[in-house]
Amino acid sequence: TETIEMLAVDVPDRVFFAYDSYSLAASAQTTLNKQVKWLKANPSVAIAVEGHADERGTREYNLALGQRRAESVADYIELKGISRSRLTVKSYGEEMPMTQGSNERSWARNRRAEIN
Repeated sequence: TETIEMLAVDVPDRVFFAYDSYSLAASAQTTLNKQVKWLKANPSVAIAVEGHADERGTREYNLALGQRRAESVADYIELKGISRSRLTVKSYGEEMPMTQGSNERSWARNRRAEIN
């Protein structure tokens, strides 16, 4: 039987995006399908979807892009059968980078949505 602990061990908690995009790549959909399976096995759990952007662009633009990324993830999860009432969506824009640095590797890691 699957438990809440399974989430930390077996289910990735983030998806990544291309530059200036909030479209879900095939790899992101694969990750989200695992999230959906876990959420279906744990119907009492609610999650937060947090959108992030790299440092390029204005603060306002990056907050909006992070919001679109988080909404894109939440929409996909809802489409797969999880009630929207179990999902909270928030954008952090560029404010919480996962990786420091002003290079493509860092930017790629920071263009993400995290599921908590």
